[in-house]
Amino acid sequence: MDPVGASINFKSRVAERGLAVISVYTMPREHIQARWPDHTAGDTLSIHAAELGEIRAQLAASGADIRAVVPAFDVAVDKADTLAEEYGLPGNGARLALARRDKSVMRETAARAGLRIPRYVLVDDVADIAGAAQAVGFPAFVKQTAGAASHGTRLLGRPQDTEDLSTLHPTDHFGRPVQGWLVEQYVRGRELGVNFFSHDGVHHIVDIWEYRQPDDRDYSFPYWDWAQIPEDDPDRQTAVDYVRQVLDAFGVSLGPSHTEIKISAGDAYLIELGARLPAYPMIDAWMTHSDLDPHRQTLACRLGEVPKIVAAPVKLDGFCGANAIRNDGPAGRLVEVRGLDKVERLPGVDKLVVNYRAGDRVPTTDSIRTVPLMVSVSAPDPEELHRRLAAVRDTVELVIEPVR
Repeated sequence: MDPVGASINFKSRVAERGLAVISVYTMPREHIQARWPDHTAGDTLSIHAAELGEIRAQLAASGADIRAVVPAFDVAVDKADTLAEEYGLPGNGARLALARRDKSVMRETAARAGLRIPRYVLVDDVADIAGAAQAVGFPAFVKQTAGAASHGTRLLGRPQDTEDLSTLHPTDHFGRPVQGWLVEQYVRGRELGVNFFSHDGVHHIVDIWEYRQPDDRDYSFPYWDWAQIPEDDPDRQTAVDYVRQVLDAFGVSLGPSHTEIKISAGDAYLIELGARLPAYPMIDAWMTHSDLDPHRQTLACRLGEVPKIVAAPVKLDGFCGANAIRNDGPAGRLVEVRGLDKVERLPGVDKLVVNYRAGDRVPTTDSIRTVPLMVSVSAPDPEELHRRLAAVRDTVELVIEPVR
């Protein structure tokens, strides 16, 4: 289901097992074509369909013997588990599938389970956001209920910030019209991404990454630096214990998960559950610096096999992180990225992801898709990792001129 972006490697992992690759793309065709023009490469059969009924019909018409249904991208994790149950295949079940995708149902499910979550109000009209923010209290967040990657997220620091919401994105990260917004309490604290692999209801920790910010100001966009935290981190056990409760409450018993939480005054709050693999930079880090092949192990789970992580924890050869070099100013034309050649030669730099070239229009960064430059970094210990992340920022500079 939607094997694009960081999940493109699922196709080769399926093919190496001698199985056909049937790719179902649920995003609007024009959206997926624009973002990934070669998205059908490696497919035995490509299906473009958004609704379950149409997906079922096209799969039935193919005559294929379906052996596994794999959620490769977060847009369709609910549909993947629903189909897996219908086919009698391994998955996390259909009953709570929507709760693992739609943020409004996610909040309702967490509340019923007694999990600590931000205060929230669900609205389906932009005109109701101001009143909802007043009810929740400032600062508050506005989020699309079915969005991702911080696309369309807005921080409301004070009542005046609700006076003009006309620039809220009308479509989500996947190119679909926004159906509703979650207006919720802004929880101040440390933001962590917690990665597990589950099998037969047992949750095996892979690692935890901190979303680091340049200062203590409230923020709407979490991507500045990422860094793995060590096992002796004071918040690690709190995060592990809390996320295990989250996974149980949401029926996640099989495969990878990426759960984002805030730690505030020693307590954990659920921000978002993703019952699928994370994306950049975590997958790259695992494939380069550990014995975990995330696509192979996810496929093994979905084929009814026992993944390797059950027998032994993941072995990492150091600590990994990444920089998100953003455009926090107005949109403009990219003149150059100064120091890019020097960054490549810095110690521990593993990969550069350059999303814009000289002459391109660069928007203000408000989504993972609009980060001009991302740099993967590794080091033998956390302190050196932080030094290397800082060295990248000291070396590189975006030169952007205003567009009149």
